Amino acid sequence: MALQKYSARDVEFQVEDFSSPGTWIAIGGINTFTKGTDEETTDTTTFASAGQAESQKMQISKTLELEGFRLRDDATGALDSGQAKVEALSERLGELSLGRVRFSHKNDTTWLVWTAHVNLGDQGGGNNDKTSWSATFTRSGAESTVAKP
Repeated sequence: MALQKYSARDVEFQVEDFSSPGTWIAIGGINTFTKGTDEETTDTTTFASAGQAESQKMQISKTLELEGFRLRDDATGALDSGQAKVEALSERLGELSLGRVRFSHKNDTTWLVWTAHVNLGDQGGGNNDKTSWSATFTRSGAESTVAKP
């Protein structure tokens, strides 16, 4: 088995339709993604540590940032259905703010699934630009996997 580099464009992203659980909608217009990780640590240094710092990782957090172009239908004004669902999810609060996002390489046999809340990024552009679109998903709890159909 030879390991190969793969194109970022081959990673697919979908958001679950919170009004119809189990229905997944592709998020269109994406041209960049970043999967980030952060951690919380606690200091475990004691006098017996002899001046050497000691710590332990206590919590992991992960984010998924999607960036690209805002897509809309010229005839109806409707947004890309995935972008619209992400924007609707970003307006929800409390327990309702949690939705699911999944992603994987197009040839993978499983999806990586996160329960997450989402924050929309700035949208805009200049005179000679297309309008940008971005969203950051912050995972809540552990990730899971599910087989692709």
